Amino acid sequence: MKKLASLLGVLALSLLLSAVAAFGLAPAAQAKEAKIGFAFSMTGGAAAYGATQKNGAQLALDEINAKAGADGIKLVALFDDDASTPQQGINVFNKFINADKVSVIMGPTLSNTAQVADRIAQQAGVPVLAISNTAQGITEIGDFIFRDSLTEAVVIPNTINTVKAKLGIKKVALLYGNDDAFTKAGYEAFKNALNQAGIQIMSEQTFAKGDRDFSPQLTQIKGMNPDAIVCSALVEEASGIVAQARQLGIAASVPIIGGNGFNSPALIKNAGQAAEGVIVGAAWNAASPLPLNKKFVEDYTKRYGVAPDQFAAQAHAGVYILNEAIKKAGDPNNRKAIRDAMTQVKDLDTVLGPFFFTPGRDAGSQPVVQVVKNGKFAVLGN
Repeated sequence: MKKLASLLGVLALSLLLSAVAAFGLAPAAQAKEAKIGFAFSMTGGAAAYGATQKNGAQLALDEINAKAGADGIKLVALFDDDASTPQQGINVFNKFINADKVSVIMGPTLSNTAQVADRIAQQAGVPVLAISNTAQGITEIGDFIFRDSLTEAVVIPNTINTVKAKLGIKKVALLYGNDDAFTKAGYEAFKNALNQAGIQIMSEQTFAKGDRDFSPQLTQIKGMNPDAIVCSALVEEASGIVAQARQLGIAASVPIIGGNGFNSPALIKNAGQAAEGVIVGAAWNAASPLPLNKKFVEDYTKRYGVAPDQFAAQAHAGVYILNEAIKKAGDPNNRKAIRDAMTQVKDLDTVLGPFFFTPGRDAGSQPVVQVVKNGKFAVLGN
């Protein structure tokens, strides 16, 4: 009986397959999968940036996967916390590369971490897309390293030239964090841009990551009566500097000009009214009239209950850039093919505008200059 049942089972399967062939039916195609490792600062000093990066990336992932279809490529996200430290960034990259076998990595959040973690990916031949690393030397690590974030060397000269033209500043005090790759790169870019613009640097003051009292530096600056304070800082220190400057009586008529570290709603939330009038160079502004950007701002705000910032926008754009490269590569598991395809991304429609990589694998988009106005970032002069 068992033998007869087995023969009948084989016959039934044969008849089913014949019917499928006869009617032109086929089993549903299985979607290909591409693993992406997301290394963001969910804790530590850069957590304010990492949280919005994750939100922006997740929104893009859901949009893309909803449209992929059964025979498309599904993006599989693996999120991990780089803890705002180089050592944890190294741990996360090693896990992504060796245990998770990801096809590509997005992140880490800070340039300090990227300077060491990206070298591991370069050696392993795993493409990396930086979405907030703006210090010098990141893409120079190797030909597997890309970024969609504009460097301070691009954003800051535009900021200084715009402010000089609109506000007529002639003399400034320069304040910067001297123990972080990002803030030091911002300082160098600011110093060069100020010298090129013929603006006098009256004083250079420094601070360290984690400092809370900036009154000694700001008191000296106040006594010099500069036309503006130029500052390279991450958002935690930037918030304290802005708030304490106004508390010490440095008038709102003396603008505080920040680098990319200032470009977060956390600055406005933490510094409150003192943030009004702060000027920040940026790669993106929420008020951009691009249809894709307007939809992004609307969808993000509806989903998360707050408006997106530049870090969310660059993460959202980054996922679309990686998706485009993975599609072009054909094989979602071929790391080198994905790297090669990334160099071919050109005029891709993103929330940052039409995107392409320069020959040096940096972002080819245009910077803007923002000012905090009525509790929001607005384009300076609008």
